[in-house]
Amino acid sequence: MASSDGRSRDLVSTIPGAGWDFGLDRHPYHEIERPFGPRYTVYNRRLMACEFDKIDTEEGYWLLRQKAAVLNTGEYPLQFEGPDAERLLDLLFTKDFTKLKPGRCGYGISCYEDGGMITDGVVLRLANDLFWYAQADGDFYSWARSHARGMDVTISDPDIYVSQVQGPLSMKVLEAASDDGMPKPFGYFGIARATFGNQEVVISRTGYTNELGWEFYTEPHHDAQALWHHLQIKGAPYGISLHGLDSMHIRRIEAGILNAGSDFDRFTTPFDVGLGRFVDLEKADFMGKEALVNASRETRLFGIICPSAEPHIGAEVELSGQPCGVITAGAFSPFLKHGIGYALMDDPDSKEGAAVRVGCVDGELHEGTLASLPFYDPDAEIPRGKRVDIPERT
Repeated sequence: MASSDGRSRDLVSTIPGAGWDFGLDRHPYHEIERPFGPRYTVYNRRLMACEFDKIDTEEGYWLLRQKAAVLNTGEYPLQFEGPDAERLLDLLFTKDFTKLKPGRCGYGISCYEDGGMITDGVVLRLANDLFWYAQADGDFYSWARSHARGMDVTISDPDIYVSQVQGPLSMKVLEAASDDGMPKPFGYFGIARATFGNQEVVISRTGYTNELGWEFYTEPHHDAQALWHHLQIKGAPYGISLHGLDSMHIRRIEAGILNAGSDFDRFTTPFDVGLGRFVDLEKADFMGKEALVNASRETRLFGIICPSAEPHIGAEVELSGQPCGVITAGAFSPFLKHGIGYALMDDPDSKEGAAVRVGCVDGELHEGTLASLPFYDPDAEIPRGKRVDIPERT
């Protein structure tokens, strides 16, 4: 029986004792989160806080929309180093990574030979022959190793942890926290090195919220406690605080950002879920190319607007009384003031604006409408810093 039945869910908490957690990793800020009463999900065998006893999910959402919210993520950076690092990544991803310049990031999707998706994430090119891939949940390490045979590349786990600072005041936090002021240049999907309290840290203009924001990468040589203390003090005037994945989950659905393993999986192609723009069929070769060349280009993933309830993940979508799709994500948006979600439709001919009935967390079917994604800010002006209005909480 699957977890998350809409009435309960299974999360991890910290309790006294020893043993049977051998496969789980705590991030460097685990002890900082502990006093807030975290409940964790397991993500890439790492613990990532979904919620906190002392931080309400809606409060966390508005912190993200109005100030600066921090999430210590479960993203799993792998390191690719050597003369053939670029060659390997270009083989593993659907996008042409030979065009990615040092100091820049790119969005990377990996597929199986049949075009089904393995995972996604952010590729950081730190130097000509050095990359990090901050991957979402998924079986990627062994896949990469198996295709590196005969190549001069070293694939390793550098024991790096990714934290996000997101929200309209996040760049003010960065400017205040950096010993040398705002790094320049530091454009959207750029990489920089900033010094926080005499500790140099890699940062990137990326995130999982479509809010203005950046991420920082805590490496083994860092003093994580001192690093967080510095960020907390410098960010205090801008309201910096922790929040959980539940709060970010709402915002990522509003923004049309997908989650590996639920919104897409090994049975969906990038075209199925609206990510075809990240498939470069002009590349000489990449894993899954032959299948994707022959795959349908139609998108089957739509937004769901449900005025009266919150769509339930895994529930059916009905059209004219017949099942026609499944809900892959759902939430109630405090900003839009209605239920939102994603529906993976059986028929690629489904249309935006179609009236459907949606399975919701109360166990009932509610009236809903298929919508385009994202639900607002279609040109991503907010994360690019081109739209700086802060929404009011009403």
